[in-house]
Amino acid sequence: MIYTTNRKGLLKLTILSLFFIFTTQFIYAGGKVVRNKAYEDYIAKYKDLAISHMKKYRIPASITLSQGLLESGAGRSSLTVRSNNHFGIKCHNGWKGESVIAADDTPNDCFRKYKKSEDSYDDHSRFLNEKPRYSKLFNLDITDYKGWARGLQQAGYATDRAYANKLIKLIEDYELYQYDKKGGSSKVKKEEIKIETPVIPVKHQVYKTNGLIYVIAQRDDTYESIAREFNFKMKDLSKYNEVPENFPIQEGDLIYFQNKKKKADKPYYEHVVEVGESMHSISQLYGIKVKNLYKMNKKDMEYVPTEGEVLKLR
Repeated sequence: MIYTTNRKGLLKLTILSLFFIFTTQFIYAGGKVVRNKAYEDYIAKYKDLAISHMKKYRIPASITLSQGLLESGAGRSSLTVRSNNHFGIKCHNGWKGESVIAADDTPNDCFRKYKKSEDSYDDHSRFLNEKPRYSKLFNLDITDYKGWARGLQQAGYATDRAYANKLIKLIEDYELYQYDKKGGSSKVKKEEIKIETPVIPVKHQVYKTNGLIYVIAQRDDTYESIAREFNFKMKDLSKYNEVPENFPIQEGDLIYFQNKKKKADKPYYEHVVEVGESMHSISQLYGIKVKNLYKMNKKDMEYVPTEGEVLKLR
């Protein structure tokens, strides 16, 4: 059985054969992310350091790397070159080390200066670990990079209203989430993505909303486990949802079993961006292809939505 529901939570029982899910033909048309070579070099250089800090301080490696990338311009910003400060940490009260002056919230803000980059990484980890305002973040799962990104913005790490969304975009575009899993394997082994054929009891309820068939992710789900449960090829399932095959799933995510639409159905005309949302997560919420969401709003693939901004859905 498949349930139809609108997003107001009203459920209507509909009889529909699951055979339809397994035999319908789909087309994938996701946009391809163009990666910056400087960013890739930065990740290769510092990923092992970020992983070691994750094990020691319980801060996701993806968060450390994305903050380093964003705050330092992949190690190339003027501030970072002058001070080895990769995270934009200001002097604050009690800082007794060297400092540099640079424009930020004011023309003459004081930033910490380090002898080497590793010292900056260590200070960043201790800074988050020791400040009470960040303490709630350490109750999150180590793979919950979205929760960490939202929490950092809400705790005032940065004044930029798009800060969390920028971190999430970096993490997803450069697949930094892979480093949060058991010490950060940089590659997915073939045996890890092999689809097996044994019959497995179905644990997910299948829904149909506005013509799209999907399930709602549960805790500890993966694309591999859902693909196996419904006898899909994982590469097909990842294409329908416009993600890499090793993309992490969070509880409550919508996982589609068919190609998403070009625009949202009525009455969904606009969406007000919230903290921690990316163009992909918004596209999943309404079943819209990512490239169409960018196109409708006349944005390029580098665009990051800002909290409070209104996006067109159709």
